[in-house]
Amino acid sequence: MELSHFNSLEAVGASTVLRPCLDVERWIDSIVANRPYASLEELVDHAENAVAPLKIAEIDAALAHHPRIGERAQGGSTEATLSRDEQSGLNLEDSIMAALKAGNKNYEERFDRVFLIRAAGRSSEQILAELDRRLENDEATEIREVGEQLQQIAALRLSALF
Repeated sequence: MELSHFNSLEAVGASTVLRPCLDVERWIDSIVANRPYASLEELVDHAENAVAPLKIAEIDAALAHHPRIGERAQGGSTEATLSRDEQSGLNLEDSIMAALKAGNKNYEERFDRVFLIRAAGRSSEQILAELDRRLENDEATEIREVGEQLQQIAALRLSALF
């Protein structure tokens, strides 16, 4: 999509474009209200800082759209397509898959939510190391890190749309 087209959309249309990037109303509303953007960099910069930090309820709602790391998102939605693209570079050999499955289980038992990390630009080994490290976090630290990861993913997705 061209940025000029996004800038000219009605609010509902612009919101629909943004929702697959991060389904948080406060984030979407802030980006839509701040239009027009002169450049993609300006848009992404605003998006990265618009609502930091995310609130726990916003994080939990946004996580509903993310599969477990190592699992392929199903369906033809924009969110599923973006997720598959983001995880496409991962080495998912049997040993890696087993480690991710065990790590995801431990994480969900500890924090009662799926483990979320920006997969783009990271190797499977880096993701596993981060999973192990973050299992040592307290709840407040982990919620902050999850929010940061959601914002990084949103910025990548936003950049991919334009």
